Amino acid sequence: MCEPGGAPGEAQASMPRPAPGAVVDPIALEPVDEVEIVTLVDNVYDGLLTSDERTRRAGFGAGVVAAPQFDGGRTDAGMIAEHGFAALVTVRRAGRSTTLLFDTGRSPDAMVTNAGRLGVDFGDVQAVVLSHGHFDHAGGLAGLAGGRGVRSLPMVLHPLAWTRRRIAVPGREPEELPTLSRRALGGEGFEVIERRVPSLLLDGGVLITGEIDRTTEFEHGMPPPHQAWTGSGWVHDPLVLDDQALVVNVRGRGLVVLTGCGHAGAINIVRHARRLTGVDRLHALVGGLHLGGPAFEPVIPPTVDALTALAPSLVVPGHCTGWRAQHALAAALPDAWVQSSSGTTYRLTA
Repeated sequence: MCEPGGAPGEAQASMPRPAPGAVVDPIALEPVDEVEIVTLVDNVYDGLLTSDERTRRAGFGAGVVAAPQFDGGRTDAGMIAEHGFAALVTVRRAGRSTTLLFDTGRSPDAMVTNAGRLGVDFGDVQAVVLSHGHFDHAGGLAGLAGGRGVRSLPMVLHPLAWTRRRIAVPGREPEELPTLSRRALGGEGFEVIERRVPSLLLDGGVLITGEIDRTTEFEHGMPPPHQAWTGSGWVHDPLVLDDQALVVNVRGRGLVVLTGCGHAGAINIVRHARRLTGVDRLHALVGGLHLGGPAFEPVIPPTVDALTALAPSLVVPGHCTGWRAQHALAAALPDAWVQSSSGTTYRLTA
């Protein structure tokens, strides 16, 4: 698959490649003292979840809104959940804090509404990273641009994030997915930075993986109904090559890996992060793992086995992970697994 108007060489260059062994020049990902991940949007909101030493839940205290049918004229609305993902990532090192936004949810208003209920100030955000171009990760850009009031915010994405895509289930009318507009984002003041290769952000404390090496035997990507426009026709798009993850190295603990959908495969992503950085220890895996639905259920057992062997301290599968995979991961990693929920903060310290 290539993006519209791309040359054949671009498609060839972007194809996944087996890459066993250590990289020749490992990326110098600077260790940080602390990383805080706030899930602004996820598929689930559970106001009864309790906080612990690793997590801070929004609970029922967030989101007081006007409601004339109640005495006092107000009620607790809680947090919005939708089929999408957005996270605020704050990295602290040597007394300095820097913040970026990783994905923005599905609708224009869910992320900004939840941020307001949590007291999050987008004025502190220094960059936006899109995990990939699917609309359930980019829909909140409209609300961010409309309410943030700050221009020229850098946005890092893969050049294939602009790809037109559709779902063509046999026997049904194909459904084209909303496609990101480069012109619209530029008009809103986003400074778009396209990268196929790894990028270091926030003074070298955050790694954006770029394209993920596909090295496992069981993570094959999207089924045939997921298609992309080549410029002349629709073709099966199994790999979603624009998929990338965010990685932080917490000093003395290991890697924290944040995914949007994890289209490249959770284990491929973790392997890629370890290989790029030279850091073997996986401390935490947070985000969508795309293991929901019949097409992905055969991938659940080998994924769980491989992740269990890595022995992470925290696993927070969210968004598109699917309930069968959630149950399997919770059973295999009972001390690490944590239920995701919109409005939850995860704090990982050195």
